[in-house]
Amino acid sequence: MTTPLTVIAPEGPARGGVVVIQEAFGVTDHIVDVCRRFASAGYHAVAPHLFHRNGDPVLAYDDMKSAMSLIGELTAEHIDEDVDGAVAALSAASIEPRNTAIVGFCMGGTVAFHTATRLDLGAAASFYGGGIAKARFGYPTQLDAAGRLRTPWLGLFGDRDKGIPAEEVEELRTTLTHVSVATEIVRYPEAEHGFHCDDRPAVYNEAAARDGWARTLQWFGTHVDRTGAGTA
Repeated sequence: MTTPLTVIAPEGPARGGVVVIQEAFGVTDHIVDVCRRFASAGYHAVAPHLFHRNGDPVLAYDDMKSAMSLIGELTAEHIDEDVDGAVAALSAASIEPRNTAIVGFCMGGTVAFHTATRLDLGAAASFYGGGIAKARFGYPTQLDAAGRLRTPWLGLFGDRDKGIPAEEVEELRTTLTHVSVATEIVRYPEAEHGFHCDDRPAVYNEAAARDGWARTLQWFGTHVDRTGAGTA
């Protein structure tokens, strides 16, 4: 089954590629806007539609019942197929995996972490990705998988996130001291889950969102650009 992709290319030569992984609500206008922002920064952005096996819906932010139902049907096998489809699309655009980054939000942050244990990409970043101490989608916990990280990984978390306790974040930080690739964890004391999404006023935190975005671009600039720019 072919994975539907939202693709936004930069106006000039790409400095690299970015796979953008959705939140629990589908490939929303916000996720499309994130792709646009990366394209504006010079990256060829590709967002795979992870809900395409269930009609590819885009949900309202208050429709948690539908979101949880769709999340419950996702499997690591299918997610990996969709991510690989996005990476292949970038390769077809002359951007190789080592010149590619992955970033995810919410459930996408979990996917970005586990992709970083599976593929040799240039860089990875997770915004409030859960599953640190409890397995999700058939992946192991992040604590159990951390030793297999192959891609430099940045994790961004809010201390007011009710689903990701700061204690778990710190346990992950300790576990990551033993891995062989570069890692960094940043915590925002005033931020909640979803703090990067400016379409959700109830949880959006402008200061954390701006800082997290700047750190992500810096992380990608350090670990992706140095491997050589793509030509797409």
